[in-house]
Amino acid sequence: MSAILRKLSSRKLWLAIAGVATGIAVALGASSGDISTVAGAVTAIVSVVTYIVTEGKIDAEGVKTAVEAAQSAVSAVTGESESHADS
Repeated sequence: MSAILRKLSSRKLWLAIAGVATGIAVALGASSGDISTVAGAVTAIVSVVTYIVTEGKIDAEGVKTAVEAAQSAVSAVTGESESHADS
């Protein structure tokens, strides 16, 4: 799942999709205003989604680090080894 999200957040992928969509729109006779609107919308959406996914990963790592630190602190206070505390 992580690999799929990483690929979907690729700017290169979305630029390629926008390029294909632009080519198809030109071939079908769309106006330059319509093409600009679609390209702008794709760029905005990709930017927001990439930001959200990246911040989610950063937050998840922060929580993981905090949990590990709390477990280490509890182990230090109780005098238990970490392998024993996990069981």
